[in-house]
Parts: sequence; C-alpha cells; structure tokens
Amino acid sequence: MKLISCGTLSLSVAFPLFRDFVCGKPRLKFGFLLTIVLAEQVVEVSTSKTGKHGHAKCHFVGIDIFTGKKLEDIVPSSHNCDVPHVNRTDYQLIDISEDGFVSLLTDSGGTKDDLRLPTDESLLTQIKDGFAEGKDLVVSVMSAMGEEQICALKDIGPK
Repeated sequence: MKLISCGTLSLSVAFPLFRDFVCGKPRLKFGFLLTIVLAEQVVEVSTSKTGKHGHAKCHFVGIDIFTGKKLEDIVPSSHNCDVPHVNRTDYQLIDISEDGFVSLLTDSGGTKDDLRLPTDESLLTQIKDGFAEGKDLVVSVMSAMGEEQICALKDIGPK
C-alpha cells in the first residue's frame, strides 16, 4: 500500500475537509477519512478540550475500507483533514479464472479483467459457490486511492 501523508494528495485521490466539518457540527461520523496511510470509514468521533499541550484534539475511530481493520487517529481540531474519493460500482460477474482473477461486465458492455477475488473467506465462498451453481451474480467494487476490491455480492437469480 502507498504511504501518502496528509496534505500532499492530488484532488483526484482526495479532497480537503475543513476543520469545522471535522470536529464541529456537522460531524464526520460514518463518513470517510484519510489517515496517514489508509482510507477508513469513520465510526466514532470524540473531541478533547484544550489542555496544557495546545490544541483541542479529535479522536477518530474507523474501519479500513479494504481490510476491515480498526484504525485510530488523533488530529488537532484546528487542522484540516483529507477525505478520499470513494466509489462503489456494480458489475456482473462473467467468469472466474484459475489464477484468481474475475472477469466483469461493465455498463458500457466491455469487460474488466484486472480484479482478484476477495480475500474475505465468506465472500470468496459465496462468489465461488454462486458461480458454480450458475447463478447471475453482481459484485460491488469499492475503489479509493488507486485501489479496487470486491466488497459485496448480489444474487440476481439463475442464468
């Protein structure tokens, strides 16, 4: 994974979020935030008061959108944060190759062949079993910061 520090990103990867929206009202809870390394979905925000060590601090608890790991970050409440552009796109599953790549049908009728099967065992099993049973499957692909990953599955019926 790329190491990208806050403040050095191009607008195609992330956009700035000004301090009033980070710790003030409206809060960023359940939105996305870019920590020093990863894109995370914020699940909890708490603010500490100004103390003897300077600024009030915002404590973010989030879930990495690609690995599902819990992440925590503390930033001064007077600083701006970067928010990643996160997109979710649905594709119909066409094929699964022996080397773990999937072939997906795009809305324009083309194919997308550069994604691997997910590492989540439950989702992987659902995809393989549904495909083996001949079901029409639609996968949801989450993309952020130049990375893409299959994150969900929908069964739209038998072929």
